[in-house]
Amino acid sequence: MTGEGQGVRRTSLDANETPTASTGRAEPRLSLRGRDAVAIVVGIVLGAGIFRTPSLVAGGVDGATTLMLVWAAGALIALVGALCYAELASAYPHTGGDYHYLHLAFGARLAFLYAWARLAVIQTGSVAVLAYVFGDYLSEVAPLGRHGPAVYAALAVVGITLVNWLGVRQGTRAQNWLTITEVVGLVLVIVAGLLLAPGADPGPATPATDRGSLGLVMVFVLLTYGGWNEAVYVSAELRDGRRRMARVLVIGLGIIAALYLLANLAYLRALGLAGMASSDAVAADVMRAAFGTGGAVAISVVVAVAALTSANATVLTGARSAYALGRDVPALGFLGRWDETSGSPRNALVAQGAIALALVATGAFARDGFELAVEYTAPVFWFFFLLAGVALFVLRARAPDAARPFRVPFYPVLPLIFCGANAYLLWSSLAYTGWGALVGVAVLAAGALLLPLLNHASAKETIR
Repeated sequence: MTGEGQGVRRTSLDANETPTASTGRAEPRLSLRGRDAVAIVVGIVLGAGIFRTPSLVAGGVDGATTLMLVWAAGALIALVGALCYAELASAYPHTGGDYHYLHLAFGARLAFLYAWARLAVIQTGSVAVLAYVFGDYLSEVAPLGRHGPAVYAALAVVGITLVNWLGVRQGTRAQNWLTITEVVGLVLVIVAGLLLAPGADPGPATPATDRGSLGLVMVFVLLTYGGWNEAVYVSAELRDGRRRMARVLVIGLGIIAALYLLANLAYLRALGLAGMASSDAVAADVMRAAFGTGGAVAISVVVAVAALTSANATVLTGARSAYALGRDVPALGFLGRWDETSGSPRNALVAQGAIALALVATGAFARDGFELAVEYTAPVFWFFFLLAGVALFVLRARAPDAARPFRVPFYPVLPLIFCGANAYLLWSSLAYTGWGALVGVAVLAAGALLLPLLNHASAKETIR
């Protein structure tokens, strides 16, 4: 079958269609405002990364100018990617986001592997890592003993999942307030570093620590910018989403880029490049230089809030891709139930929370920190990000006459730049991670083993 003459298959009902008597299922509603979507973008991206990765980046560059250039380059690459995603989201608004685009372009099997990796590694792993960052920093303020971080992390996962389980309005309202708190906290760090802390000795042009190639540096930079694409998972719930998604992504990334560049300038002024490279907590060191120990404690609370903010947005969007998977795979149909009363995919939220809790429990006994999480997730993430860029070309060729309220400018140059950057980052993450990349491959292989057992009924449906 084809939908309105476009000839492109669909994975399920368009998420913004009115439910029919034949389906008997509730559908997502157009309940999100533009500022809610911007808050989701800012909240996910502006997480704990900006308080952790600048030291790793500083350790891999040869001067302050290079440091600022790589952060500016990261913003430009993210913007190019956002323009590509804006076209996909405006043409095919759907709660499945990347999963939906990969399904349309490459079929159900590859889309299932992505959804599997997202549920088992990418989103749930991110939630667990962010919950641990929350626990680590909160333990600095109110220690609970050896397993205090794990206790706080588990409480964070349960609390955030519960808030979103109660309803999309509660989840987005929490996201808005957490994002405001997070932005205010980072602005305070910027002001402290630029205006209040004593300037650091510039030190040597080359930092004492050499952490690797430019490719590795860009992996960390773009990891810190990562998450903006999560907004497409709520495109079907965004009022006038087809027209507004590009604006949401550009505004969100503009805010992020400005804050990141100013934050790195503040770190540089207060600590110097060598000081940044040797610091495990650059923001805390800046605040300590400006306000003493009290400042370091205050920023610990800010970082905890930042991690909680990103975790909340990650839970919100991750459950929607699990919901889309449940809609398309009968064996996982329990994930594809939308609760009309709360306006949220409650079963998907519970399943996602349970996996994240299991990861938190494992981390209580065998946790190697932030860099291990990068090693575990980065190759899988960049592989599917690359495929999403290729999907733009495939869908343009397959359905040239489909309605596209927004088209990426300078096509095909910008999408080619996006795909090239992702391919380079995939190679860099594989070269850096070594054996750690095998863990992600093992997870994908486990998902592939399930393919023969699954009956993808959605292949016979179409999309407009």
